[in-house]
Formats: sequence, C-alpha cells, structure tokens
Amino acid sequence: MARTSTRDLTNGSPMRLILSFAAPLLFGFLFQQFYSFVDTAIVGKYLGAAKLAAVGGTGSVNFLVLGFCQGSCSGFAIPIARSFGAGNSGEVRRYTAASVWLSAALSVSMAILTGILCPAMLRLMNTPETIIADSVSYIRIIFLGIPVTILYNMASGVLRSLGDSKTPVIMLIVASLVNVVLDLVLILLVHMDVAGAAVATLISQLVSGIGCLLVIRKRFPILKISREEWRLEAARAKELLGTGVPMGLQFSITAIGSVVVQWSVNSLGVSAVAAVAAAGKLSMFFCCVFDALATTMATFSGQNIGACKPHRIQEGLKDCSIIGTVYCLAAYGVILFFGQHLLSLFVDGTSEPQVMDMALRFIRLNGLFYIPLLFVNILRLTIQGMGFTRVAMFAGVFEMVARTLVALLLVPVLGFTGACLANPAAWIMADLFLIPCYRHSIRSVRQRLNAAVLDTPQGARILPFRRESRPKEHRMSTSA
Repeated sequence: MARTSTRDLTNGSPMRLILSFAAPLLFGFLFQQFYSFVDTAIVGKYLGAAKLAAVGGTGSVNFLVLGFCQGSCSGFAIPIARSFGAGNSGEVRRYTAASVWLSAALSVSMAILTGILCPAMLRLMNTPETIIADSVSYIRIIFLGIPVTILYNMASGVLRSLGDSKTPVIMLIVASLVNVVLDLVLILLVHMDVAGAAVATLISQLVSGIGCLLVIRKRFPILKISREEWRLEAARAKELLGTGVPMGLQFSITAIGSVVVQWSVNSLGVSAVAAVAAAGKLSMFFCCVFDALATTMATFSGQNIGACKPHRIQEGLKDCSIIGTVYCLAAYGVILFFGQHLLSLFVDGTSEPQVMDMALRFIRLNGLFYIPLLFVNILRLTIQGMGFTRVAMFAGVFEMVARTLVALLLVPVLGFTGACLANPAAWIMADLFLIPCYRHSIRSVRQRLNAAVLDTPQGARILPFRRESRPKEHRMSTSA
C-alpha cells in the first residue's frame, strides 16, 4: 500500500512521535487563533467595547453550532485513522468517500437551519438589546458559511488521519495572512463594521479548505477514489455517524453549559460581556497546546488500535501528560506576569479600566486550572480515538452540568467572580468521569484483542471494531 506523504505512528518512540506530530498542529491552532485574535483586536481597538461585546457575545452559540460540525468531522476521521493503521487502503478510501457525502449533507442543513434561527438563539441568551443587532449581523454570516468551515475541518481531518499534520498548518498560515489583510480592508477601509470580520474569517477558511483539497489530490495516491468506492453504503455511513455524531454532540452538550454561563454574564452588563470576550480569546490562545496534544492522541490511539498495539496508547498518554503539565506551569507564569499586557491587545485599559480588571481576573482564575483542562482534552480524544466515542461524549454532560450549576447558583451570589469559576468547575467534573473511563476503555480494548487473536492465524493483523470479513489486502505481517 502506498503511503506517500503519510506518517505511521505505530512504531518508534511515542514521545518523539507525539512531539513531531503535535508541533505542526500547534502552529496550525496558533495561526487559527491568530486570525480570530486579529478579528477581536481590530474590533475592540477600532470599533470599541460595545462592538467587541457584540462579537464576543456570540462566542458560546458559535461554539454550540460550529463545535458540533467540527466534532462531527473529527469523528468521521477516526475510522480512517484506524483503517490506515491496519494497512487497509480500500477502507481508507471508502470511509473518506462516505465522509464527504455526510459532511456535505451536514453543512447544507446546518447552514440553513442556524441562519434562520440565530436571532432567536441570541435573544434566548439574554443578549443586551444595545448589541443584539450587531451580534446577529456577525453570527448570521458565520453560520451561513458553515459549508466552508466543514470543508476545511473534513479535509484537514483526513490528512491528519494519514499522519500528515503539516499541510493543514501551512494552509492555516496562508489563511491567517489572508484574514489579517481582509480584516483591515473590510473593517477600516470598506467600513463593513462587525460583518467585515465575519466575511474575512469565512474567506480565509475557504482558502485553507481548498488548499488542503489540492494537496490531497496531488500528494496522496492512497485517496484516489474509484467510482465504485464513491458509493455510500448504509453500514459504513452508520459507523461514521456512530463516531461523528457523538463527538459533535459532545461539543454541543459542553457548549450548552457555556450558553447558560453566557446568559448569566449577559445579565451583568456590557462591560462583563466585553471582559469575557477579551479574556476568552486570550485563553483560547494558551489552550492551543491542549488542542494540539489532544488531536495528536486521537490519531495516535486510532492508528495503534488499528495496529493492535494498545500498550503504545498507554505509553503515549504518559508522555503526552508530561509534556502538557510542564507547559501548564509555564503558561500560568506568563499569565501571572504578562496577562495585563496581553489583554491590552484587545482592551484599552486607560479608557476601559473596569473591563481590563474583570478580564484579568477571569484569565488568572482560569489559568490556575489548566492542568485539569489538559487531561480533559487528552483523555477525551484518546478514548475517542480508541473507538469509544459515545462514552467520551458523557464528559460533555458533566461539563454542562457544572457550568449550569455555577451560572445559576454562584453568579447571582458572587457576580463576575462566579462566572470566572464556571470553566474550572466544568474541567474538574469532566476529569472525575474521564479518568476511570479511560482505565475501563483500555482494559476493554485489551480484552477484545486477546479474544480476537485466539482464532486468528499467527501473524495476522485484525481490526477489532469491524465485524465483517476482511479483504486480503487487510492482512499484513506484524510482530504484535
């Protein structure tokens, strides 16, 4: 099987592989946040705190909708990674083709539905009337552009499943530069207001998505799909939906708690909304490392499950935890000593001292709990990479419950400080579920593999999550 431009994560030092695979991902996430960073900075600096609040106030509903789309695309990529790890090129192509069909259906339906419902969604969140018109203007464009968002997430997910974490980064760098230029042009020169930031984001995402498709076509012969392989089979679509929908719902369920928190923050006034928007953007920048490590573990565990090497998953998770913990300590030091300077990129502390003080309180309290957040990310994606997507989804339920309780019980009593505690409470609650869940999942995988190899010819590689008989190309020699 040709593996041009692909990377095998089933052999070699887990620490080295994780670092080399996560590094490009990190740059990708950083650049992805960079153009979001630029949107917020330009809106906050040049259009004022009210416009910043209008854009920031859509953050949780944005996460609710786009999180489902992005999570679904990530879930579609898991069977592709497993098939690649098992050495089955035919299944790689068939799953990729099915993912394209499902992603197209998802993108069109979600764009139409959310484009119509976005005003009602913002009003349900208690968005202040002084900013709701700008909020609708911004988020409606983002929602109507969901097909563009899904295009990039689907294409980059396929690339990462085959071990290529560099191409999505390169495309994001290009997209980030496009976004910066368009932000300046559309907001400062064309005077499109907050709508300009939304249009700039969508155009830049379109650039990155098309770029990934062009690379797939040119450099990945494994993905040259035949007419027969383009047929959408019910069993394969069901399996993809079984991994994609739970991952999408996981993000959406988590976002429901964020929506409730945003509702409570909205009741505290425009200054509180602007502060959370600014601090949230900065926090997302610091969290890029967690996203990179988690995405790495999803691919790492998926390939090693396909290769029947669960012991490598445990080794990889240990090494990933060490890397992440060291980073958490360093990140909090930066927040503690340079947080105000970084927040000044979004907020003018001289003209908006209250917003600055509140944003600094938010980022410092959240930063104290980055280690629990690290484990939420890497444990959840490791479990999902092993194929237990439905189980991992319940971590989102714990996060939702924690955020909702804080929003309803603590914010009325503690005010803005209560809102600052919503995320830490959610992360701790999720870890209380995910840690024993991971231990159960890895034991279950070992038991499945031990049972499966009893009747398998010596030296055959099996893929324990597929019940149907396997084609000849699926059998490859291994020392497992």
